[in-house]
Amino acid sequence: MQEKGLSSSAAPVAGAHGSDETGVSLLALTRAYLGTVDPILSGLPHGARGYHTLGAVIRGDHPSQLALATWLGIDRSVMTYLLDDLVAAGLVERRQNPADRRQRKIVATALGAQSWTELQSKVLQAEAELLGALDDQERDAVRDLLNRAVAGLPNGGGTWAVEC
Repeated sequence: MQEKGLSSSAAPVAGAHGSDETGVSLLALTRAYLGTVDPILSGLPHGARGYHTLGAVIRGDHPSQLALATWLGIDRSVMTYLLDDLVAAGLVERRQNPADRRQRKIVATALGAQSWTELQSKVLQAEAELLGALDDQERDAVRDLLNRAVAGLPNGGGTWAVEC
């Protein structure tokens, strides 16, 4: 029986290194992804880590710098330096959290939102090329399945085991 979203030409194959373990393929894709997007994101403070942090700020509602660091799995002292650099670049700002005046909420600036949108289109194109062995429907299926797997993790994928 064929899975929905997979073409009939998709025969089961061993992972990238001849393994049936998903981890081997995920690691190979992660290395290839970082190698592909690093040049695209080189002008952004902290490269891919800065891009994913900016994206989390834009997409998420993290009440504090600590909550953002925890969700991304970034050590809080590293997060301080990362955010300092994003603030210096005019991409984010720290605002007092109206719900708790002791906290600083990280908010994207207009420049940060614009920069992230421009970079996102380039990253999405790089992802499409990286997954070029798959057709559009298969790429969508992979993305959907990975998002569902992440959503099923404790905290919905927050506190990543591997720092972004």
